[in-house]
Amino acid sequence: MLEIKDLTPTIGSEVAIDADALLSGANADELRELLIARGALVFRDIHFDAEQQRTFTQTLGSIRHGLYEEDGLLKVVDIRGTYFWHIDGTYTEVPPFATVLTPQVIAPEGGQTEFANTYAGFEALPADEQAYLETLEVVHTMKAAHDRAAPDATLEQIENYLKYRATQPLVWQHASGRKSLVIGVTASHIVGLHPAESAALLDRLLAHVTQPQFVYRHEWEPGDVVIWDNTGTMHRVIPFDLASGRLQHRFAIEGIEPFARAPQLSNA
Repeated sequence: MLEIKDLTPTIGSEVAIDADALLSGANADELRELLIARGALVFRDIHFDAEQQRTFTQTLGSIRHGLYEEDGLLKVVDIRGTYFWHIDGTYTEVPPFATVLTPQVIAPEGGQTEFANTYAGFEALPADEQAYLETLEVVHTMKAAHDRAAPDATLEQIENYLKYRATQPLVWQHASGRKSLVIGVTASHIVGLHPAESAALLDRLLAHVTQPQFVYRHEWEPGDVVIWDNTGTMHRVIPFDLASGRLQHRFAIEGIEPFARAPQLSNA
């Protein structure tokens, strides 16, 4: 049985386990269940190299391949959009299930990673507001993210950003029956609302979900492995000095569940 220590009441657990046990996959099913329940898992003193990290990731699911990975491995140095709260894959029908991250070079100041529980944030809202939010859809665009992350973008860059766009439910009805908010820096606007009303609602929801009681901040140490449930959390990195050489290795796990809207009751 795994030895587990919760890091906050609502999100984040540290699991006492060694590297060989993680690589064996013997606890993979238990870890997946714990990940969904706790949002983020921390393993200390593991010291994976890239191939070991790949092997461990594959015990939890299929590795997701994107535009910038080297056979699934993304070497994370400075990605502007990651400094803002976000969910990966909001432009797709099926977002990544989870992400496995290990530190290669740790910044002496800043560079922590924060996680916010979008299940707990939604569940803490009043019932009448939950019901209203379940009727709404939100447009996610790369341009919305870069309006904040890269306000000096060229017209050519903006044209590329506009290729990435999708409309998603504001409230995700998961197969488990639980519900979470689909918000963050990629959220451009809510369908059918006045732009000012839409911006005010999105800002308020983001402020609500990122209150301290829903957030875990991870202080990186050598040998760490951190996994987070991309379907039930948002995440961001705290700014750091690029001259520090901070470097992370990342593998993402293929999604298994599409964004889905809660069934709407008929008024008939």
